[in-house]
Amino acid sequence: MATINPYLNFPGNTEEVFNFYKSVFGGEFLVLQRFKDIPEASQNLSAEDGEKLMHVSLPIGKNNVLMGTDSMDSMGQHLTVGNNFMLSINTSSQAETDKIFHGLSAGGQVTMPLQKTFWSPSFGMLVDKFGTQWMVSFDQNQQA
Repeated sequence: MATINPYLNFPGNTEEVFNFYKSVFGGEFLVLQRFKDIPEASQNLSAEDGEKLMHVSLPIGKNNVLMGTDSMDSMGQHLTVGNNFMLSINTSSQAETDKIFHGLSAGGQVTMPLQKTFWSPSFGMLVDKFGTQWMVSFDQNQQA
């Protein structure tokens, strides 16, 4: 069964934002990864950009996770109000990943085809035909 969580983008202050959310909601970060931790990209980043957050996740309530990242112009990411959030779907099988990704992308635009990443065996991004941005990720830890 898939889970859906909001994924927020901020212009370089994600750590400040999520520390604020943590003070409001409580809990501890499940993941906090910096751009310097990306194996392929770490050599091409400035020291300042390397310290920005590639991914952070904060559990809120039962089965909900608020996630976020820094959107950086130096990486070709241009944040404007309206594109600063995505819905993230974590699936429990490759078949479910394929079905959801291809279903949502019908009539829309794939911005990152499904592919293996260092955090997932299958991850992709798209904008559906209604303009909603999605990330679809196979979470092997949720396999039945």
